[in-house]
Amino acid sequence: MRHAYRTALVTGASSGIGESFARLLAGRGADLVIVARRAELLDGLARELVERYRVAVEVVAADLTDPAQRAEVEGRLRTDPVELLVNNAGYGAFGAFAELPLDDHLAQIELNVTALVRLTHAAVPGMVARGRGGVLNVASMSGFAPSPGSATYGASKAYVASFSESLHAEVAGKGVHVTALCPGFTRTEDDVPANLLWLRRDDVARAGLDAVAAGRALCVPGMQYKAAFPALKLVPRPLLRAAVNRMWQQAAETR
Repeated sequence: MRHAYRTALVTGASSGIGESFARLLAGRGADLVIVARRAELLDGLARELVERYRVAVEVVAADLTDPAQRAEVEGRLRTDPVELLVNNAGYGAFGAFAELPLDDHLAQIELNVTALVRLTHAAVPGMVARGRGGVLNVASMSGFAPSPGSATYGASKAYVASFSESLHAEVAGKGVHVTALCPGFTRTEDDVPANLLWLRRDDVARAGLDAVAAGRALCVPGMQYKAAFPALKLVPRPLLRAAVNRMWQQAAETR
C-alpha cells in the first residue's frame, strides 16, 4: 500500500537534498518540521514553503552531534509524532584515514550513525503502535564498495543501509515502511544539470520519497547507478578494491 504522508520531519533540511525533501513534501501537502544547524536558512525556507504551499512548517535549529540538542529533537518525535521521518543529515570528511584528525572520524559516526539510530528509535515505536508511518534513511552507493579516502564515511553509510534493511524486515506488515536511499554522486546546486555520473538533488529526493511511500527497502536513484549496482556484488572484491584504490590514488595526486 502506498502511503501519502501528512506530516514529516526532515533533518539536514537547510540545503542540498534535505532542502529538496522539504520542498517536495510541502508540494505534496505535508506539514513539516525542518531540522538543521543554520537557523537563518531554515527560517527563510519555512517562510517560502508556508507562503507557496500553505502548509505548516516548524523550524528546529539543532546540531545533531550535540547530545543535548539532539535530545530535543528526539523528544519532539516522541511527544508530537510525525508520519514520516527523513534522516538526511550527514557528514563526510575526506582524506587518508591516518592523516585526518580522530575527531573528524568520530563526528561522522556521531551524525551518520548515532543520531540516525536515536531519531529512528524515537519515532518507530509510536509508528508501530499507530500502524502507520515511514522512515527514509539517506545512505550512499559508497556503502556497498570499499571507500579509500573516505573509509569512515563509507562504513557509516554501509551501516545505514544494513540497519534500514533489517528494520524494514522487522516492521513489515505493521503499516510502517523503512527505506534506505542510496544515491551516487549528486549535485547540490539547482543550476547544474545531471550527466553520466552526477544526479540532480530533486531527482534523488523524489525517488526516495516515492520509494518509502511504496514500501521498498532500498532505493538506488538514477539509471546509471541502477545498472552499476549489481556489478558491485559480482566483481571479485580484490579487483574492486584495486580499482577503487587506483581511483583514489589518482584523485589524491591531482589535489
